[in-house]
Amino acid sequence: MRVQIEYPDWVIQQIDWERCYRAPEERMRFVIGLARENVLHRTGGPFGAAVFESQTGRLVSVGVNLVVSQQNAMLHAEIVALMMAQHRLRSFTLNTDPKIQYELVTSCEPCAMCLGAIFASKVRRVVWGASREDAIKIGFDEGPVFPESYEYLKARGIEFIGNICCAEARAVLDLYIQHGGIIYV
Repeated sequence: MRVQIEYPDWVIQQIDWERCYRAPEERMRFVIGLARENVLHRTGGPFGAAVFESQTGRLVSVGVNLVVSQQNAMLHAEIVALMMAQHRLRSFTLNTDPKIQYELVTSCEPCAMCLGAIFASKVRRVVWGASREDAIKIGFDEGPVFPESYEYLKARGIEFIGNICCAEARAVLDLYIQHGGIIYV
């Protein structure tokens, strides 16, 4: 038996892998667009993420929530983006080259599981749109996240920036409910 993770077909067709995304808002709007397309194509939950080179804005990988379509509770957008980045870079961490720092941009504040993956991946910055409370309001409660969780990660050099384009990110959560999306927790 083996598990294989693949992007939905629409992802491959829509991504410009050569484009650089310079501003945090530009990166966030890109991942919000991934989340929206995931809802519209009915390929997963209302969450999108991507890994970028922090300094250049070069896109390294993308992730969309594949929990329902792949029947795997681990396949949150953040996890998929981190796994695909490590696969693309042929490395089990994202800190092998001291000249390049990576960041994870995600349409919603990471859950407890994703915070663990963020620590293991060694990205240096995490940027999110909608808040954890926004996700809880529509039924996604993915476990406890404590202030101490963030303090632990910050003490290890990971920067967190939240509420970037949050109204746009919240709109995708609402769109998911309007389209009858499955709340799988």
